[in-house]
Amino acid sequence: MSKIKDKMTLHPVMTFLILTGIIMIISGILSLLEFQQITYSISPTTFEYSTEIVGVENVFSFEGLKYIFSSTVSNFVNFAPLSSLIIVLIGFGVMEKSGFLKTAITFLTKKMKKNTVTFILVFLSVVASLMGDISYVVMLPLSAAVFKYGKRNPLIGIVASFAGLTCGAGVSFIFTSLDSSLLSQSLLSARVIDLSYRMASISGVFIMAAAVLVLSFLITWITENVIAKKFSNQISEEEEMEDKVLTRRELRGLIFAVFAASIYFLIILYNIVPGLPFSGNLLDNSQILYVDKLFSYNSFFSNGFVFVVTIFFLILGLFYGLGARTIKNNKDFVDALGYSLDGIGKTLVLILAASLFVSVVKYSNIGTVITAYLASLFRIVSFEGIPLILLLFVVSAFSTLVLPASVSKWSIIAPIAVPVFMNAGLTPEFAQIIFRFGESVTMGLTPIMAYFVIYLSLLNKHNQDEKPISLFSAIRYQLPFAFASLIVFLILIVLWYIIGLPLGINGSTVL
Repeated sequence: MSKIKDKMTLHPVMTFLILTGIIMIISGILSLLEFQQITYSISPTTFEYSTEIVGVENVFSFEGLKYIFSSTVSNFVNFAPLSSLIIVLIGFGVMEKSGFLKTAITFLTKKMKKNTVTFILVFLSVVASLMGDISYVVMLPLSAAVFKYGKRNPLIGIVASFAGLTCGAGVSFIFTSLDSSLLSQSLLSARVIDLSYRMASISGVFIMAAAVLVLSFLITWITENVIAKKFSNQISEEEEMEDKVLTRRELRGLIFAVFAASIYFLIILYNIVPGLPFSGNLLDNSQILYVDKLFSYNSFFSNGFVFVVTIFFLILGLFYGLGARTIKNNKDFVDALGYSLDGIGKTLVLILAASLFVSVVKYSNIGTVITAYLASLFRIVSFEGIPLILLLFVVSAFSTLVLPASVSKWSIIAPIAVPVFMNAGLTPEFAQIIFRFGESVTMGLTPIMAYFVIYLSLLNKHNQDEKPISLFSAIRYQLPFAFASLIVFLILIVLWYIIGLPLGINGSTVL
């Protein structure tokens, strides 16, 4: 029976193609049924509502098919995870081929307990939202390497890091560009009720810091006690017992790498610090908030962040190789550039299928309509207090499954939810935090989230079994983390509300 089940397991590529077909059929049915919903937006000058009717677009039509045939190539080429992954893997390959990763990880983790290594990795993943979406293409390969060279199954590291990245997507205690965009929408919605209302960027720092710490410990515990037991150890007993001693060449390589990378880091740092002589060259100085100067669409740093990270990896790998004599000439260096791209064909096919699926879902408008319908519940019910808090949490969690984009989702929900919260005596800051916590619970469970395919592809790249890891298995690995984060976030939200703890500096739960 198990052999039959193995043969029936769908490859992730086929799963994405089948899901694409299902979305096409569903869009056709919903379009015929005229499934539509009203969305509300607020004028930034008059603070008055305007409405728009959004409906499901029929992908299973001539226009829909024409869209698929005409846009599939461009959607694939412009699919954000594709370009980011390829560029980062070039730098990552130099680090791995030169031996830097193996030596550095051995040096840093040799005296550490397994649980400590896992916690550090998870904590970094949770707070990595500061980097934006690039955190997925940086942290997931790095996590696999840490577990691989730490003589553990790299699949454990990938699953744990993805849990930290997704469950922690909305709990950064450092104000990010995404938070700035959400705050702008929250403030606009709040001024429907109070034209003089103000919101601070650090108004949620206390509850966010608590969430980061609790979530990091919880994900670590689940990883070591649940996930680690699902994967067999890919390291032999002899390798596991081997106590590697770093050679003089390896230590010299580390010194070279750290010295060169430090100089590069200081140069970049100086160019993102405003106010110093000839500094701030990578910032968008047309913005007011520093986080917007750093990560706005016109910021040199933001636009080139992937390349900045890649160059950092290249410097680490190259100078380690020069010091350790693992890179002796330009041929060795060029070979190392393509090391991580060897055998990437299957990954590209998977990303192609995923980009098609995501583009079809987006074109169908199903996610927008469902989110608008869920947001309309705030106009129907007359909840206050904890029931209202729970409603926003549930709406955020469910809408994320069909519309993962935070700004798009909040722009639909906030114009209705924030005024309702204020009329119930609750602050817009509290509403935004509840929204962020709610969407974080289900962010790792939806393949519509563009960077889910990076997680899935790396699982299969490091999987040593003949049977591929299916899309649904990848989701199943995340379920314990989603359930645990659900409990943690709800406890924190209700606890803060009942006790009346400050959300942050100049931030409270009630008006």
